[in-house]
Amino acid sequence: MLLPSLLLTKTHKIRRLSVLSVGTLNQIGRMFILLEEAGLKPNRGSYFAALECMGRNPNCSPKVVSRCLSQMEEDGLSVDDLFNQCVFRQDERDMLLKAIRIVKPEYQPRLNMHTSKCSSLLVQDFYSERADHIYPKLDFTQEDLQERFKRQLSVEQACTITIDSVEAAKPVTENMAKMRELLAEQRIQWQKILLQALRESKMILAKSNTRDYRLNLYPYLCLLEDKEYVDIMIQSVANLPPSGESLKILARDLGNRVFTKYCVRQKHQNQTVEKLGSIYNAYTDLLAKDTKVYDVLPREQWWKLEMEQSSGPTLQGGETSWPYIVTLELGTYMVDMMVKNLKINSDILNPAYDRKLIPILYHMYTFRSTRQVRGIIEPHPILTQMQQEAMETKLTFDSYVMPMLCPPVPWTSVKFGAYLLTPTKLMRTVDGATQHEELLEKCQNLHAIYDSLNQLGNCAWKINKPLLDIIISIFNDRGSDKLDIPPPLSEAPKIPHFNPQDHSYTASEKAHMKRQVINAKKKCSEMHSLRMDALYKLSIANHMRDEIFWFPHNMDFRGRTYPCPPYFNHLGSDVTRAILVFAEGKLLGPKGLDWLKIHLVNLTGLKKRSSLQGRLEYANTIMEDILDSADNPLNGRKWWMNADEPWQALACCMEIANAVRSPDPAQFISHFPVHQDGSCNGLQHYAALGRDVIGATSVNLMPCDVPQDVYSGVAQQVEELRARDAESGLKIAQVLEGFISRKVVKQTVMTVVYGVTRYGGRLQIEKRLKEIDEFPKEFVWDASHYLVRQVFNALKEMFTGTREIQDWLTESARLISKSGHTVQWVTPLGLPIIQPYHRTRNQVLKSTMQHINLKISHDTKERPDTVKQKNAFPPNFIHSLDSTHMMLTSLHCYSSGLTFVSVHDCFWTHALTVDTMNKVCREQFVALHSQPILQELSNFLLYKYCTGVL
Repeated sequence: MLLPSLLLTKTHKIRRLSVLSVGTLNQIGRMFILLEEAGLKPNRGSYFAALECMGRNPNCSPKVVSRCLSQMEEDGLSVDDLFNQCVFRQDERDMLLKAIRIVKPEYQPRLNMHTSKCSSLLVQDFYSERADHIYPKLDFTQEDLQERFKRQLSVEQACTITIDSVEAAKPVTENMAKMRELLAEQRIQWQKILLQALRESKMILAKSNTRDYRLNLYPYLCLLEDKEYVDIMIQSVANLPPSGESLKILARDLGNRVFTKYCVRQKHQNQTVEKLGSIYNAYTDLLAKDTKVYDVLPREQWWKLEMEQSSGPTLQGGETSWPYIVTLELGTYMVDMMVKNLKINSDILNPAYDRKLIPILYHMYTFRSTRQVRGIIEPHPILTQMQQEAMETKLTFDSYVMPMLCPPVPWTSVKFGAYLLTPTKLMRTVDGATQHEELLEKCQNLHAIYDSLNQLGNCAWKINKPLLDIIISIFNDRGSDKLDIPPPLSEAPKIPHFNPQDHSYTASEKAHMKRQVINAKKKCSEMHSLRMDALYKLSIANHMRDEIFWFPHNMDFRGRTYPCPPYFNHLGSDVTRAILVFAEGKLLGPKGLDWLKIHLVNLTGLKKRSSLQGRLEYANTIMEDILDSADNPLNGRKWWMNADEPWQALACCMEIANAVRSPDPAQFISHFPVHQDGSCNGLQHYAALGRDVIGATSVNLMPCDVPQDVYSGVAQQVEELRARDAESGLKIAQVLEGFISRKVVKQTVMTVVYGVTRYGGRLQIEKRLKEIDEFPKEFVWDASHYLVRQVFNALKEMFTGTREIQDWLTESARLISKSGHTVQWVTPLGLPIIQPYHRTRNQVLKSTMQHINLKISHDTKERPDTVKQKNAFPPNFIHSLDSTHMMLTSLHCYSSGLTFVSVHDCFWTHALTVDTMNKVCREQFVALHSQPILQELSNFLLYKYCTGVL
């Protein structure tokens, strides 16, 4: 007899038969009998399978259909449930409807329109009072947006995209041309070899009956064309760094690429692409500038269009992620195939060597510590040399790495949104974790979360081309450490030649040489990583230089939002942010130029304690330097290079120069994003929660004549404590005279709110002190130990309620996790949050290459990790409040017609609308903290964890 756990799966398989007949219908009937014998009830999918078979059978009896529908109703399921909750592929919905109309000819499905209102009091007015809302349109015609959709669809269908490297501008030497030709020839051979090896491997797997520890991967190797697997493997060889890559990471990436390509293929086979195109073309009516103005949000409009075009395949919910272990096993199998089969002639670069075939990839082990060994896949030095000397002008990326060429699909559910075809998670989590998605799927009302992510993703961007050209010129001319442009590997230190077998060295000399070799290799590896990161970013930016593009967004488990493209986005470094501007331009207006000047001063890091008027006046006094920076960035006075954020400062100088030289600066069209940064945002939330007047003043929550700087305030208070101790004769306090500055304490003050310990704070301060050349190095440890204690004391005095709140959160989490539960809470916008910290268990993935030890800390079957749960609760809770405030601000900026994006607690908009955005930001912060946040958290924790106790 079949195991009960396999019965529903078997029913699902029968439904997937390509030719459905009377025999298949009989199998379905037999399956229902087996379910009954096993004491199981058929579920929704079982009835769907049966009715679909009946719809396909031209001779199906009405009695059979009636009996099936009656039994379904007895089991508490309605016909409407099938249409609202089942996932349809190809014509399955039509077959289901055909079967039902055999006995109910007039039946029309009643579809769930998802019209439930958002339950959060914070956004009730946003959704109910829309008369004065001004939803912004995009500066594109409907025809243009539809054309952009086609281009983006083409990119995602290919799954990869090849672009020019910014190093392509270098003249091609004879040696470069030779190396490129050799690599091209080798890759053709490798493709043939891998294709043959894959086919032979599949034949063996098809005949094997695996009963040992290994998963039979044959089904996963049949999902794509053989050549597609080979292309994925060849691409991974090209992207392998000289220092190698962890086997686990490489295997994961290969498995994920296969999964992504499989998902795209499935959408084609299920006819989803055609339906997506039809709905998206209609959806552009909401966004385009040449259509009528709607009073609905993108999510609402998309859902309405989906309901209107309900026939055919389902767009949402059709993807099932592969288990992490399956992804790893598949990837490891592919890596093994590459290592065993890819070879090269040893004399390819030097004919003097004996010719023999040698592997181009090696499986090696490195020590991460005295107790940890890591398997890596390292390219042979010959391959590395060929790739470096070839300096190939093309880079190949996965399509989801690139910004989108059309507005993203709006998030309408946990599993649907962002890219057109590429599977994307609403909530990014560690590999293998599923509890977040399960929790989200139970939550019926995430409208405000979806709408905020959609607002962020709908912001259109373009490239600041003059600045990009300057950066590329420096990148191709040996880089610049001062300007954060990594140098090429030719500037890396030479690895010393060292022969361990040479007996002329003493033991100490050998140890010294070994350290030199290790340090040189580490430096080279770091330089390569930084250089390639910059190369990817600049090449993507250069590829998009004449495009307008979008960044789809998702979030982490705390609700903090991130752009989906990983390499190039506005959350990046100073360089990346500087070359991004809004695609839409707006007039500067009467105050816009002033805001540009204030923004420039903020980017320099100067005038932290000056008022906005003071900063503006300072900017006016240095206009010569500003204009010189804009006109002669590399050959002038180079004032901009001394700013905290030099590249963004240069971009701002150029914008100011263009504005002041225009006939009327107020009428100047500006695309430049102006930032408004939070003042130690975590402490702002703690001060508001604890109603700390002194702390609130120091983080600008209270009215002041000049902006307050909490870091300077803490440094000043620490200095007063130091002076007092120095007078008392404390040696370390006397040594520290003149060395306590804002910079020394800033990182510790910033992170103490996010749970940094005294130990971690001491390391931060130690690092800052080491950067001061004049500070005596023999006192660094004692000084950092002393200062971290004083910083914590100063914060305790300034923020009296903060420590009490942190202690309450920590103790609550300790008690909850000790009782065997993970800590959960719900944000004021209704986002459910669960901390995924469990005791780590080891799971061994056995492969022919090596046994991979997976440390899994998110397994819900394991007890919670009490230390992580209690230490993480305070910072995670504050992060969730921070993200809630950002989402509220984004929603109300959207309804006011503003362009708005965020980098966590730093908000961006046009210079024209800074004042409006600031007003919205303040109003939403007050609205958020007018709620009884701590009381509601207490009530939730009591209800969830203490109901059975009280």
